[in-house]
Amino acid sequence: MYGIDSHNIKERYFTIGDNNCQTFAFLPYKRQIKVNEVSPASLEFESFKFEPLNEAEISLHLTDKQESELLALLYDHKEAFSSDKEKVGAIVGHEVEIILNIGRPYPPLLRRPAYPESAKSREALEIHIQRLLELGVIRKVGHNEEIEIPTPVIVAWHNGKFRMVGDFRALNTYTFPDRYCGIPYLFYKFPEIFYINIWENQDPND
Repeated sequence: MYGIDSHNIKERYFTIGDNNCQTFAFLPYKRQIKVNEVSPASLEFESFKFEPLNEAEISLHLTDKQESELLALLYDHKEAFSSDKEKVGAIVGHEVEIILNIGRPYPPLLRRPAYPESAKSREALEIHIQRLLELGVIRKVGHNEEIEIPTPVIVAWHNGKFRMVGDFRALNTYTFPDRYCGIPYLFYKFPEIFYINIWENQDPND
């Protein structure tokens, strides 16, 4: 049985059993506990790991040091990731200019009508368009705006997943090729990427 003095005498003490003559007191704990200062940068880094990277999958084969270095590298380039405040949208200074090799009036091939779609594909298309609008990738065209070169789109289905695909075949016919034209086949790139340690995880079905 323990008894603790509840009066503010000189110091707190307690007794054991029925022996009220012998008292015991707690010694003050003099060890200084060092509390690491949490800087705003560290809080921002932790927030970055759980927000933009919440859907990322990091290889389990990486060591703790490699994972830390990878996260630090991604954090240094965090402006490349979208967030609730910064959507995907257009990147200022990296606009793509499409230059046609013909002038007005444009041929009928560049004014293709919309492709017919099923009710299922039309519903999926509306969901995808709404998502792109929210991300700032596309915008609605005003009723007084004239679109000289419309591009028809279709909904491609694969394994139950859908994707909006634009038919740019006609537009590519009348466009000057840019410096990114002629992407080599992946098979011929294997010797160059054989020793790469960090890969981007993508769905092969896409």
